[in-house]
Parts: sequence; structure tokens; C-alpha cells
Amino acid sequence: MTLSTSHRQPLADEITAKLRAMIHSGEWPLQQRIPSEPELMAKLGVSRGTLREAIKALAHSGMLEVRRGDGTYVRATSEMSGAARRMYQDHTEAHILEVRVGLDTQAARLAARHATADDVSALRALLAERDKAWHAADYAAWARADWGFHERVAQASRNPLLHELYVSFGDVFHDDLLNQQRRAGFEGLPHEGHGALVDAIEARDGEAAVASVNRNLNSCAEWLGA
Repeated sequence: MTLSTSHRQPLADEITAKLRAMIHSGEWPLQQRIPSEPELMAKLGVSRGTLREAIKALAHSGMLEVRRGDGTYVRATSEMSGAARRMYQDHTEAHILEVRVGLDTQAARLAARHATADDVSALRALLAERDKAWHAADYAAWARADWGFHERVAQASRNPLLHELYVSFGDVFHDDLLNQQRRAGFEGLPHEGHGALVDAIEARDGEAAVASVNRNLNSCAEWLGA
């Protein structure tokens, strides 16, 4: 793939957009190192200076992290996600949970109104995956499935802005789940559970969906404060 200079935007901006698209598409997975400078220069047909300018822009946004002598790593799938990760570094688990109350309750309310049968099936499959991973002590897979469940509820809301905002906090919430799991006494499959939320969504009962979210998050808040 060779890029030519565009009269509509500087070449560095064009390369930045290409790199951003590769990250957003999943071609370069989160936490993985991207190809070396020589590889990217050959693939994109650009100079070292242009490539470095593009990488610098994405590092500034929080999407990439440049490690001298080691390489460049993907840290977020969008500028919004990168900004959220940087913003949350200085906040507590309680602060994160309080933000989730607003996002999760609105996502649940709208999902109860708009979710399809495919959404409900996907949610139940993610819960089964989460339960299996927890019992197998595969906590990384458990956290991925748990986050995937919440992200799918946000997607089922059919509000693209809410979904995008929710996804932007994904890395933070995922890391927070793993931090909680490491604390003594943590129960990854709480009694409040998420099954009731799926039932409420399937029944198109918005109030029950919100109540389920509140019960779950209140339980988390009590545990964090214990």
C-alpha cells in the first residue's frame, strides 16, 4: 500500500489517519507492539520524519505509547478512549463506579426498548462465557466476557453516541475489573448477577432493567467500601 501526497491535507495527517484506522479496525490489537519503523515506512511509502510525526500525534492522543529501545504499543482504540485512560489514572475505583451508574442505567433503559433477539442471545452467550471462565480461574477471559457483556448492552441501546462513549471507557473498566478480582474476597459471579438484566431487556421492562443495574452497582459500591 503506497500513499501519494494529497492536496487536501498534509501527508503526515494522511498517515495519521491511516494508522488510526489500522488501530480502530483491530489490525493492531490493544497492548501489542506495532510494526517497526522500517516496515511501516516501506508499507506506507513515506519518510521516517513523516511517520514519526504521525506516531507522535497518536501517542499524544493516548492511542499509542512509544517506548525507547522497545517499540511502540497500542494503548487505546480511539482518541476518546486514550483520553479516558489518561483521565482515569488519577481517580479511584469509587469515582469510576459513580460514572458507570449513569452510563449503565441509561444503556439498560434504552436496551430494554430497542434490543433485538440477536442482542439477547449474544448477551446470554457472553454470560455463559463469563461464568465458564471464572470457574476455570481464567480471569483475563472472565474480565473480557464481563466487559463484552456491558459493551453489548450499550450497543443494544441503539444510541451510537452512548455506545461510543461507553466503549471509550472500556480499557479503564476492564483494568478496574482485574484490579477488583485480585482483592481478597472478591466474587466474580455476584448474587445480583446480570441474568436479571437480560431478562428485563428481553421483556422490554426498562424499569426492571435499571433496577437490576442499580442493585449490581450498589453491591459493588458496598464491597469497595467494606
